[in-house]
Amino acid sequence: MNTIRVTLTLLVIVGILFSTSQSLRFDIQSGHTRCIAEDIKSNSMTVGKYHIVNPNEGHPLPDSHKLTVRVTSSYGNSYHYGDHVDSGNFAFTAAEDGDYMACFWAVDHNPQITLTVDFDWRTGVQAKDWSNVAKKGTVDVMELELKKLFDTVDSIHQEMFYLRERESEMQQLNEATNSRMAWLSGLSLLICITVAGLQLWHLKTFFEKKKLI
Repeated sequence: MNTIRVTLTLLVIVGILFSTSQSLRFDIQSGHTRCIAEDIKSNSMTVGKYHIVNPNEGHPLPDSHKLTVRVTSSYGNSYHYGDHVDSGNFAFTAAEDGDYMACFWAVDHNPQITLTVDFDWRTGVQAKDWSNVAKKGTVDVMELELKKLFDTVDSIHQEMFYLRERESEMQQLNEATNSRMAWLSGLSLLICITVAGLQLWHLKTFFEKKKLI
């Protein structure tokens, strides 16, 4: 019973850790660009939403407060594009591993202004809208929590396999590097011995010509 309680506690803690939001707020000046990167594994779902914070609550957002937004992969593939917008969202399943970049360009304006942007980017388990799952599936709170924990454990399991593959790749790289270093060391030693032998032969020949030996 104690073991089960400890296991459930650990799962709840892990679930809390994995449900944290990648939400941030940043400032960007007109005519400038701000990029944010996120490391995403292939076949992982990712969702994001952004909007410009209205500097004057209760009033319409000024026409000067516009952004051009593009989300691309490390291979240059485009997954989202918004031109002269004040808000937007995107959702896609990553087709490849690597860093995905969300770049925000504030429309140039004279005089220069500063825009405040709220950006929420979630991947993997965090990308699932559990409120909609609960409504569509008509599940109770316990079932919903179990679904969250199951997906969290599954995500950890996939992460462990990913880390194991990376470890294997690193081990192969280290072995190949060690083999090349050993070959290079042997070649360097052979060159040094050859050069030393040629120097001795040259000195011996020189002294013989001078009849010093």
